[in-house]
Amino acid sequence: MAEYGSDLIRDLLNALNIEYVALNPGASFRGLHDSIVNYGGNKNPQIILCCHEAIAVSIAHGYAKAAMRPMAAAVHDIVGLLNSTMSIFVAWLDQSPVLVLGGTGPMAYDKRRPYRDWIHTALVQGNVVRDYVKWDDQPTSLGSLPDSLLRAYRVAMTEPKAPVYVCIDAELQEARLEQQMAIASISDYAPPSSPQADPSALTKAAKLLVDAERPVVIADYLGRNQQAVNWLVELSELLALPVIDCGSRGNFPNNHPLDLTDAADELVREADVVLALDMGALESALTALDEASKKVVAVTPEYTKVIHITLADLALKSWCQHVGKLGAVHVPILADTSLALPSLITLCQQLVAKGSKAKYEQRFAALKARHDALKKQWLETARRLRGEKPISASLLAMELWEHIKGEDWVLAGTPRTMFNWARRLWDGLTPSRWTGGHGGGGAIGYGVGHCYGVALAHGKAGRLCIDLQPDGDLLYTPSALWTLAHHPVPLLIVMFNNRSYYNSELHQERMARVRGRSLANKGVGTRLENPAVDFAGLARDFGLYAEGPVEDPGSVGPALQRAVEYVKEKRAGALIDIITQPR
Repeated sequence: MAEYGSDLIRDLLNALNIEYVALNPGASFRGLHDSIVNYGGNKNPQIILCCHEAIAVSIAHGYAKAAMRPMAAAVHDIVGLLNSTMSIFVAWLDQSPVLVLGGTGPMAYDKRRPYRDWIHTALVQGNVVRDYVKWDDQPTSLGSLPDSLLRAYRVAMTEPKAPVYVCIDAELQEARLEQQMAIASISDYAPPSSPQADPSALTKAAKLLVDAERPVVIADYLGRNQQAVNWLVELSELLALPVIDCGSRGNFPNNHPLDLTDAADELVREADVVLALDMGALESALTALDEASKKVVAVTPEYTKVIHITLADLALKSWCQHVGKLGAVHVPILADTSLALPSLITLCQQLVAKGSKAKYEQRFAALKARHDALKKQWLETARRLRGEKPISASLLAMELWEHIKGEDWVLAGTPRTMFNWARRLWDGLTPSRWTGGHGGGGAIGYGVGHCYGVALAHGKAGRLCIDLQPDGDLLYTPSALWTLAHHPVPLLIVMFNNRSYYNSELHQERMARVRGRSLANKGVGTRLENPAVDFAGLARDFGLYAEGPVEDPGSVGPALQRAVEYVKEKRAGALIDIITQPR
């Protein structure tokens, strides 16, 4: 029977099916910590111990994307919350439902310890993250705890999903329950259903798509719902629509003949109709930056009609307008794509039935030929570069595919360069095998934690999870390797180690060119050399299996094979450090 407020919190987390709570221990949630380890027997949640709060939140973020439901992260009052803010911001950018639990010193002055509780207590703590969480709360009584946690879960899971923060007074956690409090039926507090599209707007969209000569589909977060992807495949096949996958989720099968992601620039520049689906930032897909004038210019023709089906307007914040500049959308539709697409398909089918299908058949054949030619081109490029040193990204992708294609694999995270090559050379990069990139464009340092969370969600199913891990990113949060050793999950970390913050090298190169200065110094302040980091040695010191640095192209395959076999046999983590070309 629950005796304390923190026991009640654990019962609520268990009722909400929160399997894990990632944390770096802190006094402000010592009551909850005790309840997790000493109360409730085998009930969830289980603790995932981390050495930094940023890692704890990024683990919960990766898990939420893979499991499609929240994981909790507990952060210690002000200082732990401040440590976690970047990861919370990235989870918000990435539309991921993370339950962040905070503690605070007693709000009552007469309950505070001298000095310590005063610097660890804020009025109110939620102000730190309010601009980049969907909702926050700080319940002030034991009777408020159930409402607060149930609402937090409901809000986090309502589309568009996002992190929430609940701060719980240490005194409240440690207070004795005067009477037992029944846990409500969770199903009675489920998230509301998502909105369907306006029928008249869908009718306009259907006519534009059916009549279009050069249509294109651009999708970004559609893949958070597998059924929406299935509907997109059906719609694209009905009207022979080329699809560009922006990659924040797995939005379209990469081996489908209508996947034309690598022809994005040409398709958008030629398009007469653009169907945008769950775009995180539509502006970036329809514009380009002119390097000479530093002006953003439209790349679509003036006559292009844009349709956008999204819930992004419900996630707007004044503090950071992450959706980008407001652009012209001729048919804006506020709806869940998984509900809108089947209705759109029905309308398109009715229109297609009234005319000839020859246009769509001819377009399908032309697009398929273009898709096949691109695949052939990329394979030839990869074969041509396979002997280069440092090791090319294409060789790394090709060799890795050879050793995982017979496995039940998941690509948990990767930098953009490696994601592009995986799309080109691998088969079956579907939503279930791709959970989205290393940070939604938001930060450096969350990649390995994110991938650990993905592996935590998939580990019970026995899947081999892969983190194609940038070197600079790992140096922000290397202690995540200790968590991987301490709480083993089947995660293969393959270092994409170009020994540089290479994106900054490109910026320095651009600046030097614009100003007519030497390019020789572009690596100063960006290269990770002298000394080079021994990532394999670092991983071994944390208790992991590791090899590297691998610099010979002929050694890549054998090293990957040994690592894959180790992860499969031990159901534990491994790291292979590959020295690569910059991109």
